[in-house]
Amino acid sequence: MLPVAELPAPESSRSGGGSNGPTSSATPAASHWSTSRTGRRPSTGSPPRPRRSPDPRERGPPLMSRTIAFIGLGIMGLPMAKNLQAAGFSVVGCNRSPERAEQLAEAGGRAAGSIAEAVQGADVIITMVPDSPDVREVLTADDGVLAHAEPGAYWIDASTIRPDVAGELADQAREAGLHPLDAPVSGGEQGAIDAALSIMVGGEQADFDAVGDVLGAVGKTVVRVGPSGSGQTVKAANQLIVAGNIQMLAEAVVFLEAYGVDTDSALEVLGGGLAGSKVLDQKGRKMLDRSFDPGFRLELHHKDMGIVTAAAREAGVVIPLAGAVAQLVAATVRQGDGGLDHSGLFKLVEQLSGTGDPTRG
Repeated sequence: MLPVAELPAPESSRSGGGSNGPTSSATPAASHWSTSRTGRRPSTGSPPRPRRSPDPRERGPPLMSRTIAFIGLGIMGLPMAKNLQAAGFSVVGCNRSPERAEQLAEAGGRAAGSIAEAVQGADVIITMVPDSPDVREVLTADDGVLAHAEPGAYWIDASTIRPDVAGELADQAREAGLHPLDAPVSGGEQGAIDAALSIMVGGEQADFDAVGDVLGAVGKTVVRVGPSGSGQTVKAANQLIVAGNIQMLAEAVVFLEAYGVDTDSALEVLGGGLAGSKVLDQKGRKMLDRSFDPGFRLELHHKDMGIVTAAAREAGVVIPLAGAVAQLVAATVRQGDGGLDHSGLFKLVEQLSGTGDPTRG
């Protein structure tokens, strides 16, 4: 099992109406998930669900021998689920597009036709869906996680959502007898494929310790950063930094090309100095080749920049460069490029410079 680390954070860093995020509730989303069961466990008049001990050794077989329900098998979710299956877990996948679940089945996992079916009997439930309303729906719908999860199961939300929503949903999960962790990830599609993601985790220390082997099977850097909601706060900061780096890299490439230098050599030497970064390593070639097949879509980064700017406003923090980059991301999406990789910000820089080829995608 890969080692995990902890960065303590004050209890006041928890979101849920505090200074880490907006306090308004998320807009409900229409249901996209298939159902095979109806009804839910009674919400009143029933005794509290028993809580499992946070020490896996006190619960019999280790988590590695148990079942993981993985809900949301997108660009990053599917390789994460496959890595968990390859690590020895028994993984059941559920996705809006059934063919993605079938791809997990081909890798040795099992495809479920509904959330209710996926979570039944699962020791750990991982959600990896696009936005706050999606997580709320998956968790609270009549056929969702709260209605059908086993008492004492661990719920790990690897989605990127609003910190205040993460805190609110964690409270609901605890009231239902689950162990919630918000655990958004960074590293893009390649990081998910290589099981080398950076995972920033919010939640109780005992719960974090109990699922260390699960997180270690998909991540290389796994760090608890504080109570529930903290993981999402750190992920918002991550997305701010990544978007800023992509924008500056795009401007640098357009600048270099304007002077006719050997851009391959230029990026090689820049990557070896203080300007070097994972963004340069992973996104520089995409810009030079004008190849923007999505590893992480611009429309999702647009959503994330909205989270950053709203949370900063709530906290009374001034982030002027983030605001400017958020507007550039928004403009790129509004021009119809939301489905491109976020390195597609390069297209807008070319357009503003008057150097882009309008016939090139």
